[in-house]
This record gives sequence, C-alpha cells and structure tokens, in this order.
Amino acid sequence: MKLKNACIELNITDTNLKAGLIYLQEMIEFPDPNLADDEGLLAQGGQLSPEFLLSAYCQGIYPWFCEGEPILWWSPNPRMLLFPDKFKLRKSLAQVIRRNTFELKVDTAFREVITACSQIPRPAQDETWITKDIIEAYVKLHELGFAHSFESYFEGKLVGGLYGLSIGNCFFGESMFFTKTDASKVALFHLVQFALKHNFSFIDAQQNTGHLKSLGAEEIPRSEFLALLKKALTSKTLQGKWTDLV
Repeated sequence: MKLKNACIELNITDTNLKAGLIYLQEMIEFPDPNLADDEGLLAQGGQLSPEFLLSAYCQGIYPWFCEGEPILWWSPNPRMLLFPDKFKLRKSLAQVIRRNTFELKVDTAFREVITACSQIPRPAQDETWITKDIIEAYVKLHELGFAHSFESYFEGKLVGGLYGLSIGNCFFGESMFFTKTDASKVALFHLVQFALKHNFSFIDAQQNTGHLKSLGAEEIPRSEFLALLKKALTSKTLQGKWTDLV
C-alpha cells in the first residue's frame, strides 16, 4: 500500500454519541480533534488496521488503551513536540556518543524493539498499553514502510531503542526502552540526526515527560500542532526501510 501524498482520503460512514464520546463504526475519518478536552480523549472503537492508524495520525490522533478495553483515540492539548534543531545534547550524553559506546542501527529489529517497550515497567502504570494487538498492528505498519525503529546495541546485544511512525516530514514517537544506561538516549539522538538530515519538521512526543523536556522537547497548543501537522503532511513520505538512509 502506498499513499499518493501523505494522507488517505476516506469518508465517515456512521457515527453516534454515547457517554460523551463519539463511537467509531467502520469509519476512517475521525471526529475533529478539537472536540476533545485537554486530556485528549476523543473517540473509542474502530480498528487497528493500517488504514485506521494512518488516518488517525494524519489527523493528529493516536490510540492508547489497555488490554481488555475498547480502542481509545486521543489528541491531547497541549502537545509535546521535539523540534530537531532544538535538541539539547547534554555533556554526559555527548561523551557517550564520542566514545562510540553503542552500535546504532535503524529498522533491523522492529518487532524486538516494540516488544521490549511493552515489557519495561513504567512508573504509576500497572499494565502496558502496548498490547499484543498494538504490536501486531505496528509491525504491519513497519512491513508497509511507515513504522520505524532506532536501535542501540552493546557487544552485539540490543540494549535500547525507540519506535514510531513517519508520514510526511514528521516522526510520531511512540515508546522507548533501555536495559543499559543511556542506550535509549543515544537512539533518540540518532533519530534527531536522521530528522535533521531529512529536514523533518518535528518529532511528536505526544505528552509531557520531564525526560523529554530536559532534552529540548516543548509543549505547544493543539491548534498549533494541527497546523504544523497539516503542513508536514504536504511533504513526501519516506516510505520503506530507513536502514540505508542514515
């Protein structure tokens, strides 16, 4: 499947209201993200097919739910973005990079990265949102050339990385993991360098975390994010594996 430009054009076939949420029933076009409150919950239901997911991201929406729950779709306000040229390279991280502590690769172990992300304990979270269905859905997007992984290896072993997907000239970051100190930070640095090389507009971090803020990410209003996204989607998507593009 290839997208002619950046986004797919499909129409709503059915909607109804219940409990303040718009339920999705066999539709691709989502409700206006501005209908969501600041927390961002917009809709529930639908599918995790490539068409649903790509349409959602094109509209500034992403899935986030736990095992056993219906699929929930979010578009928070404000939105956390990392602009590649504003990345803050800390002195300690720069030293790690100069020492070549890690071997860096792209798109060589996507399933392993997303699976590792699903298994890392998170503060104040009893269970992962990266369910088996999410894993299979994003692996499919990887096979189609939209989802990508940045990986850190130490002595031949995968010890950190991140994954997300890219449409137009932006990258939607989903999750990262590490089993060795600084491994995920180095993978993020690698993503930033890739984004600079290919003139990406922004890296979407979705929600505020102190870790990403310390690296230069910032919050912007949802309306501003949607305007930036609309512009980013006019650029050609780097569809396919990025292994040889670094």
